Amino acid sequence: MGGREKQPIKIGAWLLARNTVLNFIGQVVPLLVGVITIPCVVRGIGTERFGLLSLAWAILGYFSIFDLGLGRATTKFVAEALGKGEEDQIPRIIWTAVTVQTILGIVGAVVLVGISPLLIDHFLKIPSELVGEAKIICYLLALAIPVVLISGSFRGVLEASQRFELVNAVSIPVGVLTYICPLLGLVLGMNLPGMVALILLARAGALAAFVALNLFILPGLRKYSGSLSFFPRLFSFGGWVTISSVLGPILVYLDRFLIGSLLSMSAVAYYSAPYEVVTRLWIIPASFTATLFPAFSALKGDITINRHALEMLFSRAIKYILLIMGPIVLAAALFSKEILQFWLGEDFAVQSSLAFSILAIGILVNSLGWVAYSLIQGMGRPDITAKIHLAELPVYIGIAWFFIKQAGIVGAAIACTTRLTLDAVLMFTAAFKITRFSPCALKSHGLISAGVTLALLAIITHVIKKFMYIFPWFLELLLFGGLLGLFLITVWKKVLDSFDREFFLRISKLRAGWKSICIRKRRGKL
Repeated sequence: MGGREKQPIKIGAWLLARNTVLNFIGQVVPLLVGVITIPCVVRGIGTERFGLLSLAWAILGYFSIFDLGLGRATTKFVAEALGKGEEDQIPRIIWTAVTVQTILGIVGAVVLVGISPLLIDHFLKIPSELVGEAKIICYLLALAIPVVLISGSFRGVLEASQRFELVNAVSIPVGVLTYICPLLGLVLGMNLPGMVALILLARAGALAAFVALNLFILPGLRKYSGSLSFFPRLFSFGGWVTISSVLGPILVYLDRFLIGSLLSMSAVAYYSAPYEVVTRLWIIPASFTATLFPAFSALKGDITINRHALEMLFSRAIKYILLIMGPIVLAAALFSKEILQFWLGEDFAVQSSLAFSILAIGILVNSLGWVAYSLIQGMGRPDITAKIHLAELPVYIGIAWFFIKQAGIVGAAIACTTRLTLDAVLMFTAAFKITRFSPCALKSHGLISAGVTLALLAIITHVIKKFMYIFPWFLELLLFGGLLGLFLITVWKKVLDSFDREFFLRISKLRAGWKSICIRKRRGKL
């Protein structure tokens, strides 16, 4: 941070490509470890204790809701300062956020300790022999609240700086340890509270790592410079983010509660299975938007200069998500029955395949809306996204109730896809309004041609599959693979331009380019 001239952060194709891949790996690796280890843990501790462990995981995952959106606010304001070249403001932003997070964490810990007996004795149906362990786990989780909240602020600084290699160097091991620690506890003969304690030690280690990395890249942080006068700006942004964070899970899980009350628990199972599979595809837009949000915030730092770059980044991000997710969603929709039959059996294939296909379409449309959501918040308007979610809730309750009553789980899928599509449309409308982008920008960056090419693939494969139902599924899959190859060739030659090709080549050559980017960083060129 020495010197009088501050250089704004530079957002390049290689940087975004690398960070997107890193974020994707950071989400997939812990998920795969969980798939492998969870069956062993269930067999080792039993179903009831595993339910208690799952509850602890859920509570840890949702602690960030209680930070009043300050973690995302930290990312936004630090990225904006970097975009303006105002690095001298960053320590004040960070220490203000950390100070407030510490206070919130202590208050949250006291509240959780206070309500633990009420939760365990009256609200949760915990077997009497597990009540003692449950109380100890609640007290341990209370200690974790400040750790998780403070970690969010320090992690946000690294994200704002586009240092996702450092973020994932910490988050991947911690995510893996979340699933490994219970297995390690089994080997060591620990009880359930001991396993949870190991997980919390991993979280504490993550906080220490985030702090050390922040001090390394921003030496100015070594001197405390928090100021509560900056808190209103953080709270104004973070408060609206909190509203979206609270409403998000309600919008996601509402349909299952309605199915359970209007239909049956078996219907919940038939709906939840395809939903849980298809929503895993959100890992792809999540990997993009985790990189895009700080990039949008940095470019917003001087929007008059960066307007073209912002417009190009927005348009191309939509195109990339469409081209990557489109064929995957198309395959899921076309082969939904075969996928479910292979995974869960004939019964689920019959009951859930149509709902699976409908949900897949909604997931694709909504994934594009994630880009607009990130742009709106990057422009400093989280109030718009929160108001959209507030407006969606009563509408969704009405349409979900109606369609579930009329068409069961297929109706639930129609209602969900309608809500996801409406959400994307509203997000795009708001994004274009606040940025004053021209819709022609989407055409100039190749989004229209990408959409048309994908639509042609969808039409051709749907027609062919309709007339090939008498053939074995593997022949249909082979034909789809051939059409997909033709689609990729067409996209590469006709849809992508030189900038796009560089982006995807960078992704495919990530390992080979690692040495190059390290050299460029040392020379101060990235």
